[in-house]
Amino acid sequence: MSQNQLRIEQYATVLFNANLNPLGIPETARRAIAENISSIVKYPEAYHNKLLQSVASYADVPMEHVITGNGSSDMIRLFTALVSPQKAMVLLPGPSEYQAVLKSYNCDIVHYQLDEENDFNLDMSDFISKLDSSIGLIMIANPNNPTSRKIEPEDMEMLVEACESLGIFLVIDEMYIEFMDDYKKYTAVPLTKDHENVAVLRSVSKFFAVPGLRFAYAIMNNPVYKQVIDITTTNTNIATLSAIAVTEMLSDKKYIEDSISMIHTERNLVYAAMATSRAIKLTQPDANFMLCKLLNPDVNSSTVADHCNQRGVIIRKCDNIPGLSDRYIRFCFMKPKQNDLMVNTILEVV
Repeated sequence: MSQNQLRIEQYATVLFNANLNPLGIPETARRAIAENISSIVKYPEAYHNKLLQSVASYADVPMEHVITGNGSSDMIRLFTALVSPQKAMVLLPGPSEYQAVLKSYNCDIVHYQLDEENDFNLDMSDFISKLDSSIGLIMIANPNNPTSRKIEPEDMEMLVEACESLGIFLVIDEMYIEFMDDYKKYTAVPLTKDHENVAVLRSVSKFFAVPGLRFAYAIMNNPVYKQVIDITTTNTNIATLSAIAVTEMLSDKKYIEDSISMIHTERNLVYAAMATSRAIKLTQPDANFMLCKLLNPDVNSSTVADHCNQRGVIIRKCDNIPGLSDRYIRFCFMKPKQNDLMVNTILEVV
């Protein structure tokens, strides 16, 4: 019997690199799709207003401030095309997708390196001091991926105001914010009420574990940009079954509460279990994943990942993430027994 066969029979493969909610697909989404399968004979516009109402209620914003798209990648491209900046700024380490999209629009990219010695927390005063009116767009994630660190509300407000004074449009990516404790305190959505220079992006892919639905949305209060979007997009841009499923699951309070509770517990338990190791350095996580630095010079991310693969534990090597190296790994928090296996497997090899 091969080693690969042994691994598959002994261990169920768990994707600790995907950052998906361990509770899986909400039952409300499953049921909505099953009960409405015949709806695919209708064009999506029949469900568009109900979807907008559901998103607006979930985000607590006026319906006219909601923009929908086919996943976060679609939304990032939409705002890059909308702003058409000659120069943009992104954080390192940060989502590599930002840079890929900006480069595809021939945009000059300015990098701001987060300080590992400061636990990768963003020094907002220093960051703002690096801004000027030549920058047309800033893309920033809260909480950050891959560091899992959040931005304090007062710092985010300071950034929005600084960008406004310099004529910079700010895109705040909140893909992972619902995994945070008391996330409504940290969301930048309320800032869109009084500021036209900011758009807040959200996706259902990670928190609701439905990346295949390809649905994301943005909150923005900019009449000029909104008019351009309304002219260039249609109310059939979201698939019928996606619209129906998202409408139902955004009101699934039990799933939302259970998810937040589980991640809170598992985040604390995993951090406590690994924090005593002298072979690794953990970045205190705020989201549903954690960044870990390998301190043993004889062990790199490939060493750890290969060892974990034999147990069905698939983690994220960070050697190709700008701003990091092969000294870093990232993994998300899954169900209790799965997390126990992941922790023990990593500590075996580091």
